[in-house]
Amino acid sequence: MLKTATSNPIRRRDLCLAGFLLAGGTRLAKGQKDAGFRPLFDGKSLSGWTPKVRDPKNPSLGRWTVEDGVIIGGQDPPGSGLGAYLVSDEAFGDFELQIEARPDWPADTGILVRTIPEGNIGFQCLLDHRPHGGIGGYYGNGMVLAGFHAWEYGFTGEKDAEGRLVRLVPEPPSEPNPQNNVPLDFAAPAEVFLRIWKVGGWNHFRIRCVGELPRFTTWINGEKISELDTAKIKMPKYDPQKVLQVLGRTGHISLEVHSNGANDKLGKDRWAPGAVCRWRNISIKTL
Repeated sequence: MLKTATSNPIRRRDLCLAGFLLAGGTRLAKGQKDAGFRPLFDGKSLSGWTPKVRDPKNPSLGRWTVEDGVIIGGQDPPGSGLGAYLVSDEAFGDFELQIEARPDWPADTGILVRTIPEGNIGFQCLLDHRPHGGIGGYYGNGMVLAGFHAWEYGFTGEKDAEGRLVRLVPEPPSEPNPQNNVPLDFAAPAEVFLRIWKVGGWNHFRIRCVGELPRFTTWINGEKISELDTAKIKMPKYDPQKVLQVLGRTGHISLEVHSNGANDKLGKDRWAPGAVCRWRNISIKTL
């Protein structure tokens, strides 16, 4: 019996790969995660990282510890409402960053890149693990970035009878200010995000940052979730040249513990008393 071309398993594999590439596949190939990366966290200490204050008026450096290969960040003292940053000593230009995160609920955290040495002005990959928060989109930290929001949907949380988070429920973004919202160049549908997100577990972020004014691509658990070209942002208060002047061509990486003081409209929904975020397996590849 004659065999068709597609009956050959090698041929079928090649055709599938070609189709994936032509479609601009959104999943990272197996074995692609670690090639060319070097550790940014030694798994034992905060060597290479420095705590920084979030607000000079409330000079808390946060509570940062290392346990069993995990960085644990929280408010100091717990429940005080005082946030902080943990900032890489090194600065980077074009790169891909890998990091795993497991935040409590609620905990409004994030991964800042191309940030200044203080860790508070830069581009943030959102990890607002709280009611009405966004995950995987982007935010412009600091006045020079005009507080832009780039995210297609947010989430609320559904809890069980014991108060444990059991699933995320999508909703429209909670920051509907048309002057600050900018469209993503790519956004995975909410149902795709919900399929790959591990509630209560470790979630793997891979963030690619390329360009003088960077273009960002973020994968979560291997799935492409978002893409944004910051050189093309159009907002009345967003000046690309001023952004470049303040941030420069290279910047630091910063992990966030959010504040939630008396004037914060979200209050304990921003950061629960005693909540922490956990980070591990942090590595980087320069491009």
